[in-house]
Amino acid sequence: MTEILVLGGTGWLSGRVAAQWRDAGAAVTCLARGGRPVPAGTRLVVGDRDSASAYEGLADREWDEIVDISSTAAHVRAAVGALGEHARHWTYVSSVSAYAADDVVGADESAPLAPPAGPGEEGDYRREKSAAEAAVRAACGHRAAVVRPGLIVGPGDPTDRFGYWVARFAVAGAEPVLVPDVPAAAVQVIDVDDLATFVVALGGARFAGAVNAVGDSLPLGAVLTAARETAGHTGEVVAASPDWLAAQGVAHWTGERSLPLWLPDDLPGFATRSNAVFRLLGGRLAPLGVTLEGVLADERARGLDRPRRAGLTRADERALLSARATG
Repeated sequence: MTEILVLGGTGWLSGRVAAQWRDAGAAVTCLARGGRPVPAGTRLVVGDRDSASAYEGLADREWDEIVDISSTAAHVRAAVGALGEHARHWTYVSSVSAYAADDVVGADESAPLAPPAGPGEEGDYRREKSAAEAAVRAACGHRAAVVRPGLIVGPGDPTDRFGYWVARFAVAGAEPVLVPDVPAAAVQVIDVDDLATFVVALGGARFAGAVNAVGDSLPLGAVLTAARETAGHTGEVVAASPDWLAAQGVAHWTGERSLPLWLPDDLPGFATRSNAVFRLLGGRLAPLGVTLEGVLADERARGLDRPRRAGLTRADERALLSARATG
């Protein structure tokens, strides 16, 4: 039987990867702290990756595939150091944020990576991912796949970014919704289930190399229109300029008091990366409408107007809409 080790298995993506390997008939072991359940039918090994003993008992067997998604380079270095020789194949889920710059439209996997974070330089997500990739390549070489997703979306998204829009349009109903006036802005999304399927497929094929696991580049306006239609919003859509939003203290991309997915114009390459290799390797993308329907159902289940990690509260949005109307 195929033996799979998932470093994680309790998180949003890693749990799906573990479940898909299980469904493929593999024996799946998950290394996690144990605070959350692993998928049914998989085995939990409790371990803290901050501990030097985290991998004890895992290096005494050969693994057909090891999957890691950690954003902490020290964790990745320790894992490949302890287990790299015992893995027939290793898949590391990195990020398009590992690239050095976001200024080239259509850039592919050959684009330069950020300088890897060294000792004492922890905490920079871009450089940590780059350092983690370097550690995997050094330890596993031709036995390693590096997957670089962009914006991962879908039901259960812990970042609250993508789901903000379909939830907000649903909450607003016939009332107005505030959006950024950024006609040139683009978005690339990949459904979490499509990404998990791709990660499992690369592991099964023992693919070696790096792949941008990103969706097609779409205008942000088109994505917001699709979210509005999915939610059945009939109110006014009020567009505000980036300068006006910044003056009101509204942030871009993510976080509290933000309008998610909006990015400054000086990052033209961020959501326009090439997915040609992903497509060539059989990567599939769910239709945007299907993903939005799933996200809306999940948002309704969790509460459309619940406290969120990203976006505006409805009260803040109403105040901004009022200021916009009078200003």
